Amino acid sequence: MSTPFRERNPVIIGAISMAVLAALMTVAFKAGDLPIIGGGDTYYANFTESGGLKANDEVRVAGVRVGKVRGIELAGDKVRVEFQVDENAEFGPETEAEIRVKTLLGAMYVALVPKGSGQMEEGDEIPVERTESPFDVVQVFEGLAERSEAIDTDQLAESLNTMAALTENTPEEFKAALRGVSALSANVAARDEELNTLLRNLEKVSGVLGDRSGDIIALMEDGDLLFRALVARREAVHDLLVATSQLSQQLTGLVQDTRADLKPALDNLDSVVDLLNENRENIDNSLRLMAPFYRVFANTLGNGPWFDTIIQNFPPAPAAPTGGGQ
Repeated sequence: MSTPFRERNPVIIGAISMAVLAALMTVAFKAGDLPIIGGGDTYYANFTESGGLKANDEVRVAGVRVGKVRGIELAGDKVRVEFQVDENAEFGPETEAEIRVKTLLGAMYVALVPKGSGQMEEGDEIPVERTESPFDVVQVFEGLAERSEAIDTDQLAESLNTMAALTENTPEEFKAALRGVSALSANVAARDEELNTLLRNLEKVSGVLGDRSGDIIALMEDGDLLFRALVARREAVHDLLVATSQLSQQLTGLVQDTRADLKPALDNLDSVVDLLNENRENIDNSLRLMAPFYRVFANTLGNGPWFDTIIQNFPPAPAAPTGGGQ
């Protein structure tokens, strides 16, 4: 026969209740470590520095929390971060990892940048080549504080006073300079797309120059040889230039001295050329008719140093008288 609840020992019931509450609280605080409730796959990432990352910091994909950091340890010259990710989170085998700033107070988180097809295997490690450490704002402000303490405030005040004295008498010019700088900034901002295009083209040009570095080096070496040859023959080149200058001067003097004689000769030459142009047909006919004559004349004189020809219808020579007489 069971004992009624009111009649049971309250000390034992209180102890059991406290034990159950402690167990529930432990489960609530350590739920992430339990195999069923806190399930997920474990991965690793190597960074050049931790950048203020701590255990239990968030792991995000595209800004969505998918896990948390389990531990951080030093592995040689790099930091090895162990993190756990929900099983339904998808990221490829070439995924990159970055430590980013979560708040200005120094809270950090690990951002996964999915890349590649498929799913990264559990336990895989992201190498240093695919990770990026953060820009530590806290360290920057600490460095700024240290630098500001080293500033000579008296010298800075004197510099500002000097600047104010220099610009006191030229307010309009100073304002014009500021307006010019503002206009320049506006133009640069308005030409942002053109500047991006220019930078991309410069990147292509640098790539081509990098690919043709061997040809450029060979060209520079050939240019060096050419310059060395020019230096070695500097005296000869100088003498050649001097002689060319003297020849030019002599030709100029000759033209100036004979200009009076050349003008009538050129005028007469112009008249002769006009006469030849007017009788061009007659000259052509004469040359055409002279061709047969020259052929026959050449054949006539082709038998030796005598003239062999026949003259038609020429009366015979009279007979020579004999010696007897009546």
